[in-house]
Amino acid sequence: MSTEQTRFSNPAPLGLASFALTTWLLSMVNAGWFGENSMNLVMAVAMAYGGTAQIIAGIMELPRGNTFGATAFISYGAFWWSFVLFVVFLPGKVPASFVGWYLCLWGVFTFYMWLGTFRSPRALRLVFLALWITFLLLALGEWTAIAMLHELGGYMGLVTALLAFYLSAAEIINDNQQRTVLPTGA
Repeated sequence: MSTEQTRFSNPAPLGLASFALTTWLLSMVNAGWFGENSMNLVMAVAMAYGGTAQIIAGIMELPRGNTFGATAFISYGAFWWSFVLFVVFLPGKVPASFVGWYLCLWGVFTFYMWLGTFRSPRALRLVFLALWITFLLLALGEWTAIAMLHELGGYMGLVTALLAFYLSAAEIINDNQQRTVLPTGA
């Protein structure tokens, strides 16, 4: 009988990268860099990478005993799937005020997930803080029809994506180099 302990791979870099890439693409549209004709590519990436890869990463967190990681990745993966379903099947069929509530409630979820990061590395805390602000700005933009709030939400989404890309890279590079190359502010 072997006494060697099984080491599970870390799914966080996958979940963070899929979140970051999809968030970056959508945020470029929200910030006004690209028009609505770019949404088809955003939707494809949201299903294949943002949604599916994050859900896989979340499921991989379960045997590691990481409730936070599983909850975050599965939830945000489901967010991307629900977003795609909304854009594809319900365009123009949902009042902006209700879309605002959709975004606000994701902001509520993100807020308490952010609170759950207070003993985590600074980089993870910043990802969740930036995402919470993103959802807040986008919700306010829907509720008020003030385009600048929607655009600011897009720019905050770009900040969120950069932070998530950084943390994903740090997890990969630091693990591979077996030393801290990119600090995460532990």
